[in-house]
Amino acid sequence: MPTYGYECRDCGHQFEVIQKITDDPVSACEKCNGRVRRVIFPVGIMFKGSGFHVNDYSKSGPSSNGKKTEESKPEKTVETTKS
Repeated sequence: MPTYGYECRDCGHQFEVIQKITDDPVSACEKCNGRVRRVIFPVGIMFKGSGFHVNDYSKSGPSSNGKKTEESKPEKTVETTKS
């Protein structure tokens, strides 16, 4: 169940409540019974390992077995003329 943070508009008391998503939000401060507002906290995200960008977006494009393959490029031809 998620933890929601609340702040009292009257006394400034901050507290957290573990609630179901379907529960009604808290409407009264646990300290002074004043009006409260829900506080949204930033979520910490941590990327570990070699990273999704390196693994998912290769420079050579997708391949059938997941390994990088050399792209086939047309060979350059040089025409020479005799004078």
